[in-house]
Amino acid sequence: MNEDRIKGQWKQLAGKIKAKWGKLTDDDLTVAEGNSEYLAGKVQERYGIAKDEAEKQVREFNRDF
Repeated sequence: MNEDRIKGQWKQLAGKIKAKWGKLTDDDLTVAEGNSEYLAGKVQERYGIAKDEAEKQVREFNRDF
């Protein structure tokens, strides 16, 4: 899914993102607003995983939706 499509469907995706990464806050999602790079950074921060692993998870999530 490309960035423009993600931004257009952000409200629907935010719920699915929260279901997958429950440690993310509503504020995290508001600031991310479709920015995959920012989202990966927050996943990395909240879950204490490597940057490349966080980016991989976000890419896989984007591919599925």
